[in-house]
Amino acid sequence: MGYEVLARKWRPQLFDEVVGQNHVTDTLANAIKTGRLAHAYLFTGPRGIGKTSLARIFSKALNCKNGPTITPCGKCPSCVDITAGRSLDVIEIDGASNNGVDQVRDLRDNVRYAPTQGKFKIYIIDEVHMLSTPAFNALLKTLEEPPPHVKFIFATTEVQKILPTILSRCQRFDLRRITTPLIVERLALIAKTEKVKIEPDALLAIARGAEGGLRDAESALDQLIAFRGDTITEADVLSVFGLVSRKVLDQLMEAVLKGEIPILISTLGHLDEAGKDMARLVVEFLEQIRNLLVTICAGDGNAVGDLLPEQAERLRELAKLTDAERLLRMAEILMQAEDRIRFALSRRILVETALIRCARASGVVSIDELIARLGGLMGGGPAAGPSDPPDAPVQAPAGPARSETGAPRMEATKPLQSPVVPRPSTGPRRSQEYWVEDPGVKAVLETFNGRIVSIRDTDK
Repeated sequence: MGYEVLARKWRPQLFDEVVGQNHVTDTLANAIKTGRLAHAYLFTGPRGIGKTSLARIFSKALNCKNGPTITPCGKCPSCVDITAGRSLDVIEIDGASNNGVDQVRDLRDNVRYAPTQGKFKIYIIDEVHMLSTPAFNALLKTLEEPPPHVKFIFATTEVQKILPTILSRCQRFDLRRITTPLIVERLALIAKTEKVKIEPDALLAIARGAEGGLRDAESALDQLIAFRGDTITEADVLSVFGLVSRKVLDQLMEAVLKGEIPILISTLGHLDEAGKDMARLVVEFLEQIRNLLVTICAGDGNAVGDLLPEQAERLRELAKLTDAERLLRMAEILMQAEDRIRFALSRRILVETALIRCARASGVVSIDELIARLGGLMGGGPAAGPSDPPDAPVQAPAGPARSETGAPRMEATKPLQSPVVPRPSTGPRRSQEYWVEDPGVKAVLETFNGRIVSIRDTDK
């Protein structure tokens, strides 16, 4: 035989070999054990996560000479033929090229014939969403009441295009994207078996580029072996696929959070000169912001779930430099850049300006900090109500209040002896007004402790 690519060579042949889809394999195994076998199954999910492989394993489990069994032998004529794709009882149909009523009519005529050597006649229709509406309608009756020896297994990446009448006749299984640690573990096993030395950071870079698809990761590893032989480094992965290393991404994020714009511009310049994909950089930066948001809101870097331990620890360090509100502003800026980057003549300029805006946004004073500053001007206590105005003016703090990151929240131009003076009360009213003698405060109107506080410059 000729060379067989890794994605085909390492295709799982048993339920236990399927990576990251335990919720599906456990259900199918229990159905086989208890004899509760449906007549139609639908596997849906993104590319490269095991939909067709599961369909073939399930077919072998049903038609094995020892079956139905959860551990097909792989040696009997039925298992061998199904693995090789030449079984007469397991018919694989491409929905894209067999999407008309005539093809469905032929299928409907053939289902009445008994299987040749197995117990069931199984039809696997890949990319079933490509069938036309008339073809779906022609399949309805056969799909709902097929002969006892017929099973249908559908696979699709776009389940929303399938008619509800078809979905209601199938048992649906939503396959998940495979997590990064599982992909790294699988690639390490493949590399060890194939006698390939590869750095852990290189495995992580391949897993990042695969975006949850194990087949994409295996194909990338195959390409790298052809490129570099039996020794692969992270630099090889980054140069071939135009990715940015995790360390550089963390450094770039740190520069943005600290407002170090010169470092930010210099780093982006080096990445552009190295030929890195700017659009992919924006996507990965957005993902990093999302991870930081989850870390801050959940209080733990492990809450992200799809990270290695050292990545979670680095996230916790970066989370100390910012807060959720600033990250949300940065996410809005980058999402706008992501929409525009496909039409930009200079992607570098667009990404530079977006990240500079993010760096500036990371240091902007938030409304919560303004309210906290106003509370400090009033002595840190609650705002006075309409029935109990303050008896004496409150002394302003000696220095500017600062956030957890050390950035000044509001800068006073000069120390004030009596910055807050209550306006004389002329009668009962629902709010208490204060005149603030602070040139740094310009027309702030916000809700403070449940009351509306109107603050005006004394010059007005």
